[in-house]
Amino acid sequence: MSASTTHTDRPDIAVVAPMHNEAGNAARLVDEIATALEGRSFEILCVNDASTDTTLEELNAAKASTPQLRVLTHRKNSGQSRAIRTGVLAARAPVVCTLDGDGQNPPEHIPMLVDALTRADAPQGLGMVAGRRVGRQDSQAKKLASRFGNGIRKAMLNDDADDTGCGLKAFKREAYLLLPFFDHQHRFLPALMKREGYGLEFRDVTHRARTVGQSKYTNLGRLFASLSDMVGMMWLNSRARQPGGWDES
Repeated sequence: MSASTTHTDRPDIAVVAPMHNEAGNAARLVDEIATALEGRSFEILCVNDASTDTTLEELNAAKASTPQLRVLTHRKNSGQSRAIRTGVLAARAPVVCTLDGDGQNPPEHIPMLVDALTRADAPQGLGMVAGRRVGRQDSQAKKLASRFGNGIRKAMLNDDADDTGCGLKAFKREAYLLLPFFDHQHRFLPALMKREGYGLEFRDVTHRARTVGQSKYTNLGRLFASLSDMVGMMWLNSRARQPGGWDES
């Protein structure tokens, strides 16, 4: 596939995919992202979160056919939120789209989210357009746990998000960089964007079953982490004050 940008160009879109032990998924996902964005100016940043399998080798080999690919590797395993942050910090594009590295988020939806975020008639202050999974391909137990967690979070944080666990999100890089960072931050991006005064929109996206590798989370582990983080998010929201914009004279 021909390159849409050279290394010195500033692309329009950066796609960030965090990965930990995703051998078998990594190269295929890169190819799907590049196909979905063919004809556009983009870069792909795969953040290898100290994988212990052949993920890094697979990603480095993929650079031969996808010159837009950049591979960043953590020296220590630091989790999904830190991997996303590493990718966003390294990104050169003003618009960032994230998706999970396990291949369950179809890259074909990336253009839809990006176009919705950057459309000419977008509401002023729109900072993020997030995916909302339909036809989710997970176990019934995982779907029930997610539904329960999403319901509690939405009620307590008033973040308007029915499915904050969907990895597919498009946002303005400058908006993300204003958000406070903490572990598991990626679960609360809609709430954090709203706290900073940015508008949110949501679009339905499809979901695929995992075909290679294993999930990095358990239902109980996700629940306990979310509950403790929820307390922190409620505190952050209670301390937020918005100036309603500013004027220079």
